[in-house]
Amino acid sequence: MKLVLSVAAATLITAGAAHAAEVEVNMMNMGKHGMFQLEPSFLKIAPGDTVHFVAKDKGHDVESIAGMMPDGAQPFKGEMNKDVSVTFAKPGVYGVKCNPHYGMGMVALIVVGDPSSNLKAAKSVNQPGKAKKVFDELFEQVGQ
Repeated sequence: MKLVLSVAAATLITAGAAHAAEVEVNMMNMGKHGMFQLEPSFLKIAPGDTVHFVAKDKGHDVESIAGMMPDGAQPFKGEMNKDVSVTFAKPGVYGVKCNPHYGMGMVALIVVGDPSSNLKAAKSVNQPGKAKKVFDELFEQVGQ
């Protein structure tokens, strides 16, 4: 009986891991919407999904934006010109930026499961330059 329960538990754990999705976001000099883009710039994913940020062009990094993560989520910061993979465990809204091009609007918004835990707080973060306009457009997509 113990063996059957152990196998059943292992199957459930493995099944959960098998359903986790992997998504690619490209760090690019030129994208569909102009210069200095994270593409796609808006994602809706499930808790446990992994996003691979791929440095398609040089001169970019990616990191989380302070104040734009749910409580208890771990901030992340990739290295310049390097790919980085992040698994998003906590439901909520995450703001992501390329440090050198943040004010030029090179940002993304990732919604993990239910965004309600920190949506209001994330919207209230002051954004530099073009990042404000881009985030305003991205936040419009959250309810869709």
